[in-house]
Amino acid sequence: MRADASTTPEQACPIAPVVDLVFSRWTTPILWTLNEFGRQRFVELERRIGSITPKVLTQRLRQLERDGLLTRTYHAEVPPRVEYEISELGRSLAPLFATLADWSAENLPKVDEARSAYDSAP
Repeated sequence: MRADASTTPEQACPIAPVVDLVFSRWTTPILWTLNEFGRQRFVELERRIGSITPKVLTQRLRQLERDGLLTRTYHAEVPPRVEYEISELGRSLAPLFATLADWSAENLPKVDEARSAYDSAP
Protein backbone atom coordinates (compact mmCIF):
# COMPACT_ATOMS: atom_id res chain seq x y z
CA MET A 1 0.00 0.00 0.00
CA ARG A 2 1.36 3.38 -0.98
CA ALA A 3 1.02 6.20 1.53
CA ASP A 4 -0.61 9.44 0.44
CA ALA A 5 -1.86 12.58 2.16
CA SER A 6 -5.03 10.85 3.37
CA THR A 7 -3.21 7.84 4.87
CA THR A 8 -3.45 7.66 8.66
CA PRO A 9 -0.34 6.79 10.66
CA GLU A 10 -1.97 3.43 11.52
CA GLN A 11 -2.42 2.66 7.82
CA ALA A 12 1.13 3.73 7.00
CA CYS A 13 2.57 1.61 9.83
CA PRO A 14 0.18 -0.91 11.39
CA ILE A 15 2.45 -1.50 14.40
CA ALA A 16 2.51 2.20 15.37
CA PRO A 17 -0.43 1.87 17.83
CA VAL A 18 1.30 -1.09 19.51
CA VAL A 19 4.55 0.84 19.80
CA ASP A 20 2.66 3.79 21.31
CA LEU A 21 0.85 1.48 23.73
CA VAL A 22 3.70 -0.75 24.87
CA PHE A 23 6.92 1.17 24.34
CA SER A 24 6.30 4.46 26.08
CA ARG A 25 8.96 5.72 28.47
CA TRP A 26 7.82 3.81 31.57
CA THR A 27 5.37 1.24 30.26
CA THR A 28 8.02 -1.21 29.10
CA PRO A 29 9.95 -1.30 32.41
CA ILE A 30 6.70 -1.76 34.35
CA LEU A 31 5.50 -4.62 32.14
CA TRP A 32 8.96 -6.19 32.07
CA THR A 33 9.18 -6.07 35.87
CA LEU A 34 5.73 -7.59 36.37
CA ASN A 35 6.46 -10.27 33.79
CA GLU A 36 9.85 -11.15 35.33
CA PHE A 37 9.03 -10.88 39.04
CA GLY A 38 5.30 -11.53 39.22
CA ARG A 39 2.81 -9.74 41.47
CA GLN A 40 4.25 -6.57 43.00
CA ARG A 41 3.18 -3.90 45.43
CA PHE A 42 3.61 -0.26 44.44
CA VAL A 43 6.77 0.23 46.52
CA GLU A 44 8.32 -2.95 45.11
CA LEU A 45 7.72 -1.74 41.55
CA GLU A 46 9.08 1.68 42.43
CA ARG A 47 12.24 0.13 43.90
CA ARG A 48 12.83 -2.26 41.01
CA ILE A 49 12.32 0.37 38.32
CA GLY A 50 14.47 2.96 40.08
CA SER A 51 14.26 6.48 38.73
CA ILE A 52 10.49 6.66 38.18
CA THR A 53 8.57 9.14 40.34
CA PRO A 54 5.55 7.98 42.36
CA LYS A 55 3.28 10.30 40.36
CA VAL A 56 4.41 8.91 37.01
CA LEU A 57 4.27 5.31 38.27
CA THR A 58 0.68 5.88 39.43
CA GLN A 59 -0.28 7.36 36.05
CA ARG A 60 1.34 4.53 34.10
CA LEU A 61 -0.22 1.84 36.31
CA ARG A 62 -3.68 3.36 35.84
CA GLN A 63 -3.18 3.52 32.06
CA LEU A 64 -1.93 -0.08 31.90
CA GLU A 65 -4.91 -1.23 33.97
CA ARG A 66 -7.23 0.70 31.64
CA ASP A 67 -5.53 -0.91 28.62
CA GLY A 68 -6.00 -4.38 30.13
CA LEU A 69 -2.27 -5.10 30.36
CA LEU A 70 -2.20 -5.45 34.14
CA THR A 71 -4.60 -6.11 36.96
CA ARG A 72 -4.85 -4.22 40.23
CA THR A 73 -5.98 -6.05 43.35
CA TYR A 74 -7.09 -4.07 46.40
CA HIS A 75 -6.94 -5.87 49.74
CA ALA A 76 -9.15 -4.25 52.38
CA GLU A 77 -6.74 -4.60 55.27
CA VAL A 78 -5.25 -2.21 57.79
CA PRO A 79 -3.20 -0.73 56.27
CA PRO A 80 -4.74 -1.28 52.82
CA ARG A 81 -2.64 -3.31 50.41
CA VAL A 82 -2.67 -2.99 46.61
CA GLU A 83 -0.92 -5.42 44.28
CA TYR A 84 -0.30 -5.23 40.55
CA GLU A 85 0.10 -8.21 38.27
CA ILE A 86 0.56 -8.56 34.54
CA SER A 87 -2.65 -9.76 32.89
CA GLU A 88 -2.96 -12.54 30.32
CA LEU A 89 -3.09 -9.85 27.64
CA GLY A 90 0.09 -8.30 29.04
CA ARG A 91 1.72 -11.71 29.33
CA SER A 92 1.09 -12.26 25.63
CA LEU A 93 3.82 -9.64 25.06
CA ALA A 94 6.47 -11.86 26.75
CA PRO A 95 7.71 -13.41 23.47
CA LEU A 96 8.10 -9.92 22.03
CA PHE A 97 10.09 -8.82 25.08
CA ALA A 98 12.27 -11.94 24.86
CA THR A 99 12.97 -11.29 21.18
CA LEU A 100 13.85 -7.67 21.92
CA ALA A 101 16.14 -8.72 24.78
CA ASP A 102 17.96 -11.13 22.45
CA TRP A 103 18.21 -8.45 19.75
CA SER A 104 19.51 -5.99 22.32
CA ALA A 105 22.25 -8.31 23.57
CA GLU A 106 23.34 -9.12 20.03
CA ASN A 107 23.03 -5.73 18.37
CA LEU A 108 23.40 -2.87 20.85
CA PRO A 109 27.22 -3.15 20.74
CA LYS A 110 26.95 -2.75 16.96
CA VAL A 111 24.76 0.32 17.44
CA ASP A 112 27.37 1.78 19.80
CA GLU A 113 30.09 1.11 17.21
CA ALA A 114 28.03 2.74 14.47
CA ARG A 115 27.41 5.79 16.64
CA SER A 116 31.09 6.12 17.49
CA ALA A 117 32.05 5.82 13.83
CA TYR A 118 29.43 8.38 12.83
CA ASP A 119 30.40 10.82 15.61
CA SER A 120 34.13 10.58 14.78
CA ALA A 121 33.65 11.05 11.02
CA PRO A 122 34.79 14.40 9.60
